[in-house]
Amino acid sequence: MQLVIEEIKNLFHSFSKTGIKNISKLPQSGGDREYFRVEANGGNYIATHNQNIRENKTFLYFTKQFKECGVPVPEIYAVNDDQAIYIQQDFGASTLLNVLEEKKYTDEVYALYEKSLKALANLQINGDKHLDYSQCITSKEFGKQAIVSDLLYFKYYFLDTLKIPYDKEKLIEEFDAFSIYLSHADYKYFMFRDFQSRNIMVKDNEVYFIDYQGGMKGALQYDVASLLWQAKAELNDEWKTKLLHFYMDCVEDIFQEPIDKVRFETQYNGYVLIRLLQVLGAYGFRGLFERKAHFLTSIPLALRNLKWFIENKNIGIKLPEFENLLHLIIDEKIVQSFEPIKASETTPLLIKINSFSYLKTGYPKDETENGGGFVFDCRGILNPGRIDEFKTQSGLDKGVKDYLEQETRMPEFLNNIYNIVDIAAEDYIKRGFSSLQINFGCTGGQHRSVYAAEAVARHLRNKYNAKIELSHNNKENWRKTL
Repeated sequence: MQLVIEEIKNLFHSFSKTGIKNISKLPQSGGDREYFRVEANGGNYIATHNQNIRENKTFLYFTKQFKECGVPVPEIYAVNDDQAIYIQQDFGASTLLNVLEEKKYTDEVYALYEKSLKALANLQINGDKHLDYSQCITSKEFGKQAIVSDLLYFKYYFLDTLKIPYDKEKLIEEFDAFSIYLSHADYKYFMFRDFQSRNIMVKDNEVYFIDYQGGMKGALQYDVASLLWQAKAELNDEWKTKLLHFYMDCVEDIFQEPIDKVRFETQYNGYVLIRLLQVLGAYGFRGLFERKAHFLTSIPLALRNLKWFIENKNIGIKLPEFENLLHLIIDEKIVQSFEPIKASETTPLLIKINSFSYLKTGYPKDETENGGGFVFDCRGILNPGRIDEFKTQSGLDKGVKDYLEQETRMPEFLNNIYNIVDIAAEDYIKRGFSSLQINFGCTGGQHRSVYAAEAVARHLRNKYNAKIELSHNNKENWRKTL
């Protein structure tokens, strides 16, 4: 990583003589791209490092095209010779999803959604002009084949895990018919592909777009469906309806002529269904196959989202086998099968979670009448304590957290632990047990064990509403100063 930082410094000084105060790595959100915040005397910048040169070239090409159309995308300040590193405008750390979670469903947040949709229509339609789609990373167009791929993704990674009997041949035939129907949408322009509130940055009450390098040609409705039906946002039906009609007005303003809004909305509903099923496929893959707890807990919300859609919307085509299956998977018993048991105010279970040092304190004894509990050894994870800048920090500090999350196998380690402790937590809540102890040890009891204890405490509190008692047993011995 140090070599990359040196290259970022050299690239930065190729366009600016401003002194650099700090370069910090940002959490990795997806793919192999690495992001760094460059703090300089004249302001902040984002440096991106990515060995997928084709992806970089696509992003840079799209950015140039969209910038010329007045789309709110970042300025690109410098690109190194092999196009593996580029420096771009920094919009800060606040996304539209962050603002929604903080300010809830207020007029201010609604106005940001309107700004996002207006800018989206401009990006899709005006950004499409003279765009060379051979620059796309994979497919040039989101057509029949891509739609079938999304449907099969849902089938293999979610539907088939439920072991519901169905006519496989008939379902594939209906997938084919549905994909043909949607691929004949009236308006095809640039499709962002992942237009969600986490890819919309908010700065000074204005919106900006990032991560559109996966775009291709496709139906206008797809991106609107992605934004308005994002499960985590939980927009109510009134907002969804009003914002969709606002977006259609924006499209008409650009076209300078009316569109068939009834037909547009029917096709939109078809793309909403595609997005809902694609999300379930992703949750199934990440949760049911990779056993990542966060995705498992998201499945009930996605199913309830799908349930409301099926009961209230029309996709404009009859697909009997498909529709029958969709009604089966939103059955309350199936939804509840994915919902973890929750502790109540009267649940006696108290989960005690400790971090400790193997060398200085040893693992804490369980003083309850049952004794026992879990003891997890974190010493197989790279030790941040060996790095000078982290020696006076702990697993509570951002620098250490970023290091453990991005440079070690700690996320994989924790995912396995979640699977183990969840079994005990659910069983103990059901059976009315009063105590469960979980211990995390490392060499000094300051970095890895502290981070792991905090993460598991947060996981159990969020997933089960459990009562947690969290202790860091070696805290008095943490190295505060060098």
